Amino acid sequence: MKVLSGIQPTGRFHWGNYFGAIRQYIALQGNEQSFYFIADLHALTTLRNPAELRQNVSDAAMDLLALGLEPERSTLFRQSDVPEVTELTWLLMTITQMHLLEKCHAYKDKKANGIAADAGLFTYPVLMAADILIYDSDTVPVGADQIQHIEVTRDVAQRFNSLYGETLLLPNAFVLDASAKVPGTDGDRKMSKSYNNTIPIFESPKRLRKLIMSTKTDSKSLEDEKDPDTCAVFSLYRLFATLEQQQELAARYRAGGMGYGEAKQALYDVAMSHFADAFDRRQKLEASPDIVEDVLKEGARRARARAQEVVERVRSACGLLARPV
Repeated sequence: MKVLSGIQPTGRFHWGNYFGAIRQYIALQGNEQSFYFIADLHALTTLRNPAELRQNVSDAAMDLLALGLEPERSTLFRQSDVPEVTELTWLLMTITQMHLLEKCHAYKDKKANGIAADAGLFTYPVLMAADILIYDSDTVPVGADQIQHIEVTRDVAQRFNSLYGETLLLPNAFVLDASAKVPGTDGDRKMSKSYNNTIPIFESPKRLRKLIMSTKTDSKSLEDEKDPDTCAVFSLYRLFATLEQQQELAARYRAGGMGYGEAKQALYDVAMSHFADAFDRRQKLEASPDIVEDVLKEGARRARARAQEVVERVRSACGLLARPV
């Protein structure tokens, strides 16, 4: 299995990122190929502060390593450190039909909301296709709402192959665990930076507790019976707790006599325990930033070796000469 996935450095990773994707990236490392990149080129469509982008990339790398990505079992790199991906993007752009891009969600949503969509957003799916195809990836972990990206990639690859012969490998989507539903602190919607309802993974204990305690619940009194199945706090607790812990807290919900403050404290305790080792690893990485940079550079070296092979194959198929040595 040749796994490839990218994650945008548009802000600190939160519980939704972890349970929705990162945890499963870690589980998939150690395959024949496990490539994970920090998508700084993609981030340029929305993030135009250079210092913030650089810091976000650094934080993303530290977070992923602290959470369990191992350089010996996976390849972690910056997207922009593999310039071949932009060359492949152009080669694919020359055969990608406009109507295919006009159907893509991000472009349609912005247009429907009256937001100006620049060329970067419009052609974003082609860069994403290049990201996948340039490493001969056959497995791409995505959420159910991102399957369209893989479908577009397959369409682009199939059109290229129909024009120039079998050159590009068609990838398949690996749909991430849809059961890991992560509600936000507003209690109503999924956790997302867009809704400003997130709980960052590497938050300070004091700030973490404050965020958890602010999570919205209903207005039932301490004495009232409560329904754990409709409570955002319990849904978050379920992500961290053992089955026995879940059953015990659910029973307390239904028995009455427990306030939501106690449930929130229980959530805080299990979350702190779950991420304790990751916190320790991140502190060590913060003290040794050169280690993180070395990991990214070595990852880029490995990724470029594969990317150069694929780009030369595509150049040859198109009729372009091989690069001078």
